[in-house]
Amino acid sequence: MNYRRFGRTDWMVSEVGYGMWGLAGWTNTDKQEVAMALDRAVELGCNFFDTAWAYGDGVSENTLRDLIKRHPGKSLYAATKVPPKDRTWPPVKGNSIHNVFPPDYIREYAEKSLTNLGLETIDLLQLHVWEDDWASDDDWKEVVDALKEQGKIRAFGLSLNRWEPENGMQAIRTGLIDAVQVIYNIFDQNPEDELFPLCLQEDVGIIARVPFDEGGLLGHLTKETRFPAHDWRAGYFCEENLAPTVERADALKPAVPAGSNLPEMSMQFILSNPDVSTIIPGMRQVKHVEANMHASDLGPLQKPLLEELHQHRWVRRPTAWSM
Repeated sequence: MNYRRFGRTDWMVSEVGYGMWGLAGWTNTDKQEVAMALDRAVELGCNFFDTAWAYGDGVSENTLRDLIKRHPGKSLYAATKVPPKDRTWPPVKGNSIHNVFPPDYIREYAEKSLTNLGLETIDLLQLHVWEDDWASDDDWKEVVDALKEQGKIRAFGLSLNRWEPENGMQAIRTGLIDAVQVIYNIFDQNPEDELFPLCLQEDVGIIARVPFDEGGLLGHLTKETRFPAHDWRAGYFCEENLAPTVERADALKPAVPAGSNLPEMSMQFILSNPDVSTIIPGMRQVKHVEANMHASDLGPLQKPLLEELHQHRWVRRPTAWSM
């Protein structure tokens, strides 16, 4: 495992972290297999784990608590998120931050997450949605300063809305944002344009999420794929999105180097960008952990292939099903 500096925090985090959304609320999740997968990740050098209260209403945070307890001699970074008070992802345009993240509410959920995680200090507390119109509000800034001064959190960040990498840049300029989490993959390359340069300028850590486009870049989907109605992916891979995703993934397959596969190439694409601090693929099985952690050992892709993959950029804007 290789490690990268996490912005101004100076933490050295594993360049392949662990996204913990799929460990709570997704179909076909086996608790014992999940524990084995998490333990294997630690064995392979993973030290950055991203969860959220909203992942199973604290279930995923409890899972991370148990992992930390099983590895008392390891230094594991715990990142979690405060859910929007109105439970709306993404936030409604024009809504006041006081309806979504009022000061007392941020404190309340910081405390809830501390309890769920079994920690005295959260390494990284993030807001689970964001609107840059809120950047000038003073209340959230005062709460962040107070939580840091009280030792409740070490760093503060934002999870940026899907396909809106620019919607957070004003907040970054306040100097209070230590990290941003953004969708970045072969399809979603837009963060390279403005967000990444600003993060480098402000020394902000970059967490790349959704490296496989919610499964679209795994190469397993077909136009006939269907998910159970209660599975979040049933909405994401609706008729409007499924067919073009399959077609674009199929178009990528001829570019996969000999001896590799589409998921591995997708991981290497992200790791080839030195701006990224860590990637957080979702993993529920040991075999997936081993495959994703192995990507750290492979090094960057060759320049001609990177140039080819940049031609597969898919510019999308938020819509009713994208959340």
